[in-house]
Amino acid sequence: MTQSLDCLCAGIVVADHVCEPIERLPHSGELVLTNGTTITIGGCAANVSVDLAKLGCRVKFSGVVGSDALGDFSIKFLQNAKVETDLLTVSNEKPTSASLIIPVRGDDRRFIHSTGANDLFSAADIDREILKNCRVLYLGGYCITDTWPVDDIVQLFKDAQSGGTLTVLDVVIPKAGEFWERIAPVLRYTDAFLPNNDEGEAITGIADPLEQARRFRSAGAKEVVITCGDDGLVALNEETIQAGRFEVNFVDGTGSGDAFSAGFILGMLEQRPMKDRLAMGSALGASCVQALGATTGVFNGEQLLQFLAENQLHYSQA
Repeated sequence: MTQSLDCLCAGIVVADHVCEPIERLPHSGELVLTNGTTITIGGCAANVSVDLAKLGCRVKFSGVVGSDALGDFSIKFLQNAKVETDLLTVSNEKPTSASLIIPVRGDDRRFIHSTGANDLFSAADIDREILKNCRVLYLGGYCITDTWPVDDIVQLFKDAQSGGTLTVLDVVIPKAGEFWERIAPVLRYTDAFLPNNDEGEAITGIADPLEQARRFRSAGAKEVVITCGDDGLVALNEETIQAGRFEVNFVDGTGSGDAFSAGFILGMLEQRPMKDRLAMGSALGASCVQALGATTGVFNGEQLLQFLAENQLHYSQA
């Protein structure tokens, strides 16, 4: 019998070039110094796969990189993190996706991004036999490019659910546009939808996170969690829960939402109640922001349990 796969993480992989926080953005023609830069893995699907592997899960990654140095780096990074890469495709058609990430003290990060080979990802190419022994399917980066046919994503999620695999949807909204018609059909086959409040507003046109969650659930998502940065989160299934966040030393927010997703998925795998899943996701997100890069500071399983034993997430019923 084929060994059970905890999670198939499908979607975007990015090579991130990130600097340590600078005091301010440079003026035209000006050089501003930083204490260091690094190249690391990025892209929500790749980040979640690395984070879940750190937590001791068996994970496969499905995505596309270019046949270039950044592609080689991304593959080696995933493999060193114990993520299985036999479903990863190397293409000569486009270069590996890459981002420049500029954190500014007291402000949010700036991103300069090239979608690159992520344009070539195809949900239709995912072998459905893999799903038969997979407990969770996570799709990360939906909507960052318009080259992924909606019908293919819908069919993938439908096939996964019909075989008993839980489905988790995560999006990246790169610019203003009409996204509802691309997302709503997928939500009908989504067990958990995990956008942030900015993404939620871009999709629905609604500013209030709770109303965003209600709109997504009315479209068919079984559970919705809207992460809201410093304002915590809102979660909606049969009940409505609002929660704060853990207070930690902030260094870099890159990948914090992806770390939340990984912690939440671990809770799904362990069949935990919603509040436990929210605490696990929030704790993993809190670990992420304490180091430079999307996955560098993320807790392993033992560290996660210790942090949750020593810290409490505060909830309220909306």
